[in-house]
Amino acid sequence: MTISKQITLLSISKYWEMQIGQLNLPLAFSNDSNRAELSSDPTIERSEADKLVDGMDFGELCNEFECISSPSVESTARQLARDILELREGNRALGTFSVSVKYKDPVRSFTGREKYKRPLWATDALDKPSVTVQEMVMLSTSVLSIKWAIRGKPKSLLASIGGDLIVRVNSQFTLNQISGQVIEHEEFWDLSASSAIAQAYFWTSRRLFATIEAGKDMAEIVKNLKSRISPEKENLEIFPDPSGDPTKYFQRDEGFQRDVYQIALFLAVVYFIVQFLRTTL
Repeated sequence: MTISKQITLLSISKYWEMQIGQLNLPLAFSNDSNRAELSSDPTIERSEADKLVDGMDFGELCNEFECISSPSVESTARQLARDILELREGNRALGTFSVSVKYKDPVRSFTGREKYKRPLWATDALDKPSVTVQEMVMLSTSVLSIKWAIRGKPKSLLASIGGDLIVRVNSQFTLNQISGQVIEHEEFWDLSASSAIAQAYFWTSRRLFATIEAGKDMAEIVKNLKSRISPEKENLEIFPDPSGDPTKYFQRDEGFQRDVYQIALFLAVVYFIVQFLRTTL
């Protein structure tokens, strides 16, 4: 590179530095693209979930010899907090859960992340429910605990006499240390802050909700079984003609079932003959 070209490049660099300095725009870095972007607001608004996660201690992810966890765990923690705070249902991020995630609470359990798409009990049973998160802590490098509370007025006119229903929830998530996905999700409930009428409404509505969801689970199982059996049945119904002509087909008959009936009939006849001979001889 010649000296004149070097001077030209230095002049251009100096020019843009002066322009940025005059505009007084700070540089903000984007985590998604790893590129420097200009931001006109020096204070970036952070969500409540991000503030909670910022104060968490995720433990030692790596030591001198091996990594026992991954940054994906922190990303999952942020997403779970957002889902809880916003009471997300169908639009919740299913990618934070493994395909075969196991869920359990005092009245219901299931397997599979697709069931997280269903409506929540809170949105069906409570009027304008609100959520607050009290604590988020890593119990270990793979177990996340989120303590939160939900408050709302029961939609039942009779139960509303008892005042607002307040449920303190302790959600414990077991995470895959590599992918960060939830592999187990268990919830514990505390209703001590609610009246006796509100507590009765909670357990009644929650058990009814669990029964309806169990019915949906059974319907899905039956539907999956039927979808698996139908292709197999179609494949077994028609076979190519063994004579070698691929253009001829015949429909499978119930030969096996007919043979079973014939064998049973033959054994019955033999049994009656033996009994007859024993009585006459």
